Amino acid sequence: MHSYHLSQWILFFFLYSFAGWIWESCYVSVKERRWVNRGFMHGPMLPIYGSGAIVVLVSTIGVRENPVLIFLMGMTGATVLEYITGAMMEKLFHVRYWDYSTQKFNLNGYICLSSSLCWGCFSVLLVRVVHVPVEDLVLRIPALAEEWIALLLSVTSAVDLTQSFNEAMDMKRILVQLEESREQMRQMQEKLKSASEELAEEYRQRAAAFAEEYRKRAGEKAKERSSRKKAYLGQIHIRREEYIHQLTLLAERAEKLLREELPEKADGLTGRERRRRDLESIRQNVLSELQKLGERTDRSYLRAARQLRRNPTAASRKFKEALEEIRRSMDNQ
Repeated sequence: MHSYHLSQWILFFFLYSFAGWIWESCYVSVKERRWVNRGFMHGPMLPIYGSGAIVVLVSTIGVRENPVLIFLMGMTGATVLEYITGAMMEKLFHVRYWDYSTQKFNLNGYICLSSSLCWGCFSVLLVRVVHVPVEDLVLRIPALAEEWIALLLSVTSAVDLTQSFNEAMDMKRILVQLEESREQMRQMQEKLKSASEELAEEYRQRAAAFAEEYRKRAGEKAKERSSRKKAYLGQIHIRREEYIHQLTLLAERAEKLLREELPEKADGLTGRERRRRDLESIRQNVLSELQKLGERTDRSYLRAARQLRRNPTAASRKFKEALEEIRRSMDNQ
């Protein structure tokens, strides 16, 4: 294998990232029956493929003439890279951008046997077939032009990566807040129930009626939207209104109980004080939830949607329900 300069390695990375994007986008588009601009980034590139190709080329430098060793070395290097990348991305964003949990012989869902075998086959195909003309093409580029092309591609991808990273962080913040709000609502409902079974049941019935009303409105509004963006935001606004009504109902019931003389029970003054403390915490939590609701802007939801459209198989163990809530808003368009 030829000894490459840094700019040549950069060009190889982008060429194989582009090739990986073509493969993944076409494959996922066929499965989804619609065009999917696959990947973490906006541009036509999948860095995991570019990185994988570089790892394969580097790890097989000394065994280029032996297909079996190319298979083994390439498979090992690429599999390790895939595991580390998947684990780091989930830790950072709380989302799996690929998930092999349903595949046989998988390790924590980040890698699996079939994927590793594919990496091995890809390694042989890359080193013995694909890289030969690619190498020839890159080596023909004049040194000055090669450096400028590498610099331009690096700057462009850095801008894209920054924007994509911000989108992923927006989605993470929304998932965290949605999950926290879900848990906060559950706790407030339990506190109301412990204070008054009658008012808790009244709240449940009215909240269910509001939810049914908003589901009907969501279906009607979806037919009126002129674009996918407006349809998605329309669904988000409907859900936001429903949540505000649920919070308002909780606050009203808590306020009503606080104004009334709480009945004496077997637990005595201590129990009454605890119930009053719970009711006052409901009022404070409602205000806190309304403030958080305002922090989840339309822009943040749009960024999250762009990430999910490019990664339709993305999953989250920690925020599964919150992720599905965003997906439902995207689907009901």
